[in-house]
Amino acid sequence: MGVGDDIKHNMEDMKGKAKEAVGDATDNERLEREGQGEQFGAKMKKAGDDVKDAFTGDR
Repeated sequence: MGVGDDIKHNMEDMKGKAKEAVGDATDNERLEREGQGEQFGAKMKKAGDDVKDAFTGDR
C-alpha cells in the first residue's frame, strides 16, 4: 500500500470518528451511524490493501 493510500484511509477514519462524536454530542443517531460506517469502510480498505500487499510482497 502506498503512503498516500494509508494517509487517505486514516483521514477517512478520523473523519468518521469526528462525525460519530458530533452525532453523539448532538444526540443525532443518523450522524453517529454515518460516522461509524465511514470508520468501518476505512478499516476494510486498509485490510484489503494489507491483503493485496501480502500477495505482492510490498511493505
